[in-house]
Amino acid sequence: MKAISIGLLGLGTVGSGVVQIIESHQDKLMHQVGCSISIKKILVKDTTKERLIEIDKGILTDNPEDILSNPEIDVVIEVMGGIEETRGYLIEAIKNKKHIVTANKDLMALYGPELLELATDNQCDLFYEASVAGGIPILRGLVDGLSSDRITKMMGIVNGTTNFILTKMSKEGRAYDDVLKEAQELGFAEADPTADVGGLDAARKMAILSTLGFSMNIGLNDVEVQGITEISEEDLRYSKKLGYTMKLIGVASRAGDRVEVSVQPALLPEAHPLASVNNEYNAVYVYGEAVGETMFYGPGAGSLPTATAVVSDMVTVIKNMRLGVNGRSAVSPQYPKQLKDGTEIFAKFFIRLHVQDEVGVLAKITNLFAEHGVGFDKILQLPLDEKESSEIVLVTHTATKAAFEQIIQKLNDYNMVREVKSTYRVEGEDIK
Repeated sequence: MKAISIGLLGLGTVGSGVVQIIESHQDKLMHQVGCSISIKKILVKDTTKERLIEIDKGILTDNPEDILSNPEIDVVIEVMGGIEETRGYLIEAIKNKKHIVTANKDLMALYGPELLELATDNQCDLFYEASVAGGIPILRGLVDGLSSDRITKMMGIVNGTTNFILTKMSKEGRAYDDVLKEAQELGFAEADPTADVGGLDAARKMAILSTLGFSMNIGLNDVEVQGITEISEEDLRYSKKLGYTMKLIGVASRAGDRVEVSVQPALLPEAHPLASVNNEYNAVYVYGEAVGETMFYGPGAGSLPTATAVVSDMVTVIKNMRLGVNGRSAVSPQYPKQLKDGTEIFAKFFIRLHVQDEVGVLAKITNLFAEHGVGFDKILQLPLDEKESSEIVLVTHTATKAAFEQIIQKLNDYNMVREVKSTYRVEGEDIK
C-alpha cells in the first residue's frame, strides 16, 4: 500500500502530541496499517513562531487550501478547535474526498449529524473519539464493544478542570477562586474558564455520548446544565459529613423510549467508584441491560493522552482504506428523540436551608415533604451564629424531580424559611 499523507489542522497542545506519536511510533503504526504515514502539511496561524517540538518548517502553512484542496493528502486531522470556521474547513475537506479525524467536541455536539451524513454521502470516514474524555476510548467502547447491548444509563466525570477544582476544594478545604487560579497556572483551566466551570464543556460531551449510547439525535439544548460556581465550602463540608463526595456529574438515562440528559453538581456515596476519581482524571460509568456495570477511566485531557485517541482513529481510517469500507461506519439514529418530563425523573435530593430557630419549624417542613409523598433519608439541624436562626440539611428518599421542585417553590414562600441555600441531586446510591 502506498504511503499515507496526513494534513494536520492545528499545532497546539494536541497537535504537537499527534506529531510526536506519529513520528516516534512509526514502526508500530506501519505494523498496524502496512504502510508508512507522513505528515505532509500543518495549518498554523504563524509559520515563523517557535515551537515546543522540532518540526520541519517547510511543511507549515497558513493557507488552509494547501491541505483541503491538496490531492496528495488522504486524511485530515483537525485539532485546531473553533466551530464555524472549522466546520467550513471540514465540509470542504469531505467534499474533496478526504477522511476526517477530529478532537472537536464543540463542533461535533452542534454539527455532528450534519457532518456524519456528508461524510457518508462522500464515502469518507469521520471519527471523533478524542472529543470526549481525552485518552479514554469511551466512544469506541459504546459503538463497538457494547454494540450488542442496550445502554440504559451513562454517568460520569467528563471535565477535568471542574474535577480538579472540586478535588482540591474538598480534600484541602481551599476556596474556589484559589484553586481555579492554580488550575490555570497548571494548564488544566483556560484563561476564560466559563465553558468548563459553567458545565457547558461537559454538556457537549454528554450530548455526544447520549446520541451514540441511545441512538437518538440529542442536541446541546436537550441537556440540563448547571456548573460549579455556586458550590460553597459549607456544601462540601456537609456532603462529607453525610458520607458523600461532590462531583460535577453528567447523567444520561433511558427508561423505555424516553431519556434524560443533564450535567450538574451531585453528591456521590464515598464508596461509589466515581467518588475516587480525582484531580484532572475522567471516568464514565456505563449501565447495560446485558453487561451490567462497566467503568471507563483515565486522563481526560493533555497532549499525549488526547493525541493517542486521535492517532488511534487515524489508524482505523487507514485500515478502512485498505479494506475499501470507508464511509460505512456512521449509523443513523435508530429512535426518535423523546425526553423525560419532571414526573419521570427520579432521584434523591440534598437540600440546605436557613430557617427561624423556633419550635415546630422542622415539623412544618416535614409535613410539606410528606404532602408530596417525599420522606427523609438523613437530617441534620445545627444552630447558626445569626440570631434566632438555624440550619437544616436534608437528604430525601427517592422522589420525582417535579415533586421536589414544587416543594422548593413552597419553601421559598414560607416566612419561617429565611433562605434555601443549596439543592443538589444524589447519584449512585444503587452502587454499594
